[in-house]
Amino acid sequence: MMRKIRKGDRVKVISGNDRGKYGKVMVVYPEKERIIVENVHMITKHQRATQNLREPGIIKREGTIHISDVLVVCPECGTPTRVGFTEVDGDKVRQCKQCGETFR
Repeated sequence: MMRKIRKGDRVKVISGNDRGKYGKVMVVYPEKERIIVENVHMITKHQRATQNLREPGIIKREGTIHISDVLVVCPECGTPTRVGFTEVDGDKVRQCKQCGETFR
């Protein structure tokens, strides 16, 4: 199934505490409708030491945000935009609603 937001897309956060930030999508969880964006929604995690795998301490990492809180940045025109779908040569591709260009 074609998704509007994919791993590797550049996105802009449009709501929440991180509103206005740009980042790259690292992970998509389609069943939960959540994504992880690079350097956005940083959370503090208290990590316990295991026998030989990792060090204890307080680490910062990205948390998930809802898919509806971001807009895809069009690679052609560079503006945050909604995404539509169109068919090109029998393949379903994403389309920028601002400039009309298609991208994968």
